[in-house]
Amino acid sequence: MATVVVEPTVAERPWFLRRPRATTGWVSWLTTVDHKRIGVLYGVTSFAFFLIGGLEALLIRLQLARPNGRVLSAEAYNQVFTMHGLTMIFLVVMPLSAAFFNFLVPIMIGARDVAFPRLNAFSYWVFLAGGLFLYSGFLLGGAPDGGWFGYAPLSVRLPGPGMTFYALGLLILGISSTVSAINFAVTIINLRAPGMSLMRMPVFVWMTFVVSFLLVFALPVLAVGLVELFFDRRFGTHFYNPAGGGDPILWQHLFWLFGHPEVYILILPAMGIVSEVLPVFSRKPLFGYPVVVFSGIAIGFMGWGVWAHHMFAVGLGPVANSAFALSTMFIAVPTGVKIFNWLATLWGGDIRFRTPLLFALGFIAQFIVGGLSGVTHAIVPSDYQQTDTYYIVAHFHYVLFGGAIFGLFAGIYYWWPKVFGRMLSETIGKWHFWLMVVGFNLTFGPHHVLGLQGMPRRIYRYAPNMGWDLWNFLSTVGAFLIALSVLVFLANVVWSWRRGRTADPDPWDARTLEWSIPSPPPPHNFDRIPVVRALDDFWHRKYAEDREGRLTPVVAGGAQAPEASAGPGAHERSEGDEQASSEYGSSGHASTGAEHGSGRHGIHMPSPSYWPLVTALGLPVLCYGLIYSAALAATGGLILLAGLYGWVTEPVAE
Repeated sequence: MATVVVEPTVAERPWFLRRPRATTGWVSWLTTVDHKRIGVLYGVTSFAFFLIGGLEALLIRLQLARPNGRVLSAEAYNQVFTMHGLTMIFLVVMPLSAAFFNFLVPIMIGARDVAFPRLNAFSYWVFLAGGLFLYSGFLLGGAPDGGWFGYAPLSVRLPGPGMTFYALGLLILGISSTVSAINFAVTIINLRAPGMSLMRMPVFVWMTFVVSFLLVFALPVLAVGLVELFFDRRFGTHFYNPAGGGDPILWQHLFWLFGHPEVYILILPAMGIVSEVLPVFSRKPLFGYPVVVFSGIAIGFMGWGVWAHHMFAVGLGPVANSAFALSTMFIAVPTGVKIFNWLATLWGGDIRFRTPLLFALGFIAQFIVGGLSGVTHAIVPSDYQQTDTYYIVAHFHYVLFGGAIFGLFAGIYYWWPKVFGRMLSETIGKWHFWLMVVGFNLTFGPHHVLGLQGMPRRIYRYAPNMGWDLWNFLSTVGAFLIALSVLVFLANVVWSWRRGRTADPDPWDARTLEWSIPSPPPPHNFDRIPVVRALDDFWHRKYAEDREGRLTPVVAGGAQAPEASAGPGAHERSEGDEQASSEYGSSGHASTGAEHGSGRHGIHMPSPSYWPLVTALGLPVLCYGLIYSAALAATGGLILLAGLYGWVTEPVAE
């Protein structure tokens, strides 16, 4: 006789196995698994850390503005200097890129969500836990103080808990990035819309794909080094202690084997953003799309073969130094290819100098400077002179601030109306750009001179009459200009919130699928999953070309007529364009029947869950226990296990 299994009703389940029901308010943000909301959480949190990292930078520059600075003690300077580096790399650029990944990638490939929504939420809460864990060191005996690179044996021998917080905090953040990378790789492989082959994906999605693989393979290398560092500090092992048979150079190999792919983890998302912005504001397709894509892939592969150019001064020998010098020169080739393709995209285009394009152009100009100074590090005798000087500080800031941060701001201005449904002010945005570009170059341009004049890195004060006074003062003035530019951006955000014009679905007359749906998008993204027939498929549904190669609007495509481009504001969408329909059912006007709705009428979306948050909370508690108390560690482990148990046993939907 067959047995009938009766599922318990919602009321019959224990409270801890019921799904949360809040759809609005702060509780809904704690339990959300919507990729768009998680993207917003990533963005807001990483920008908050950006403000904190900027305040740390201002303290550093105030300390160095004049000889024999007295703003910070040596101990405080080491902590602020270390946390500034950790914050900007691990808590700003990486998670701000993840904010774009989360919000945009599913929409750009025509999907309704990521492959693993709860894992996506878990990655955010782990990121937040890791950041708070690192900063809690300031309140619990001292923050990390051995440099963001954590060189052994100094990182092993430093007293206080700071570098133990460093090892465990980066392990927590590594878990967040690893699970997020797996999620996005699976999403891109499996959830692309029908017809969207790999060579029809937007370049930004390609860069996300490459970065995901870099994270999956690079972070375990760093994790090995961090576990060994923790064991050396907590249990007295000798992985990096020469007196016990260890090797401090092992740390450098492990760290930079992660650290140089990390450079491309930081810069490739910005390259992807620039590759999306330039075609829209030049009204031309990206020049050499396949070349740009394969250049990004080549950078990802070649990034694994250049790590020891950070180690030319440690005595690897002429053979190793020569090999890594050559690989460092070669990796400049695919980067240069991208730059020429971007310039060719602009050449002859109908260029609109809107704020997203300005930041993209700033990215290109400043990244070229950083790239050229980087190539000088491939010359081993020259690197001997440059290493551990402010010339290196200038180089990596031109790459990671002048490059990555400017690229990310281009993305913020470009996709802001899609995320929040309101436009930012163009006037305020241009003030933001020019203040930031002037402040940035005034801050880090003089660092080249300081480095060539011999000013060492990591010193907290310097004697007068070294010839460094003027350049350091100018650098400090530039840092405050950058701070002013960020305040201008925040003013723009407030203006947008209160007075910003309501955004049309396609305010820039763009090319990719995310602009085919309302702004902001509904929870289910698409009323109907689109069918893709070409690269830039949305653009081709709006425009065709006549025999002379001029753009002509497709009748049902909703594009403005090309002749309208002659006047001011001609590229803004007209009122009638809001009503334009397409095969996507983009704005809800064209789709009817059972497919319309958010989680209703046939479209099922994942239910909220608080278990990702509970599971993530167990990690910092466990790590505090590893530093202070076995009982606390056991408590953290139990929270982690309870969270995983609730995660795997909660009902699929209610």
